[in-house]
Amino acid sequence: MNIRLVPAPISVVFSPAIEDEEGFSREYHKLSQTDDDPISQWLKLAKARGETSQSDPVLLNLMVELHRKIDNLEKFIKNEVPVRIDLKSAVDIESIGFHHFKVKEKVLIPETEYYGRIEMPVYPKRDIGVYFKAIDTNIAEIIKMHERDEKEWNTYLTARERILIREMKEGKSDTD
Repeated sequence: MNIRLVPAPISVVFSPAIEDEEGFSREYHKLSQTDDDPISQWLKLAKARGETSQSDPVLLNLMVELHRKIDNLEKFIKNEVPVRIDLKSAVDIESIGFHHFKVKEKVLIPETEYYGRIEMPVYPKRDIGVYFKAIDTNIAEIIKMHERDEKEWNTYLTARERILIREMKEGKSDTD
């Protein structure tokens, strides 16, 4: 099997999916609903009514993100921590592909399905829920990821590829 992977400095926390199927499923769906905060609901309704047609979409998105930051600061001040299920294992991801990733340590059990969270280093930073199946002891195939998360994953992968290409070009020009 030929899987194309690109180095990526991220990590995953995970547990076998069978350990808490209902709990993992609830968290998975909860993580996808980050757009369902009050300001996002307001924005969706305003867009549906056509009230944002005269607005600059970039400025509008920045205002929404600023509002989210203020909400996050308020939660931090109040010491409110998002409730997450404890997952048994944590490992650094060595490289990623569109439907696969490779972890640095051989900690996976082949043919086992896992539920995990990956903190994406994109703006705004957030955890994505993912179900994956171990192909071998350190390579996993992503079997379930929300559509929005998949788009962010693919965008991140593409950005990592661009960085590598740029580094290779810079390396060649240094040796010339």
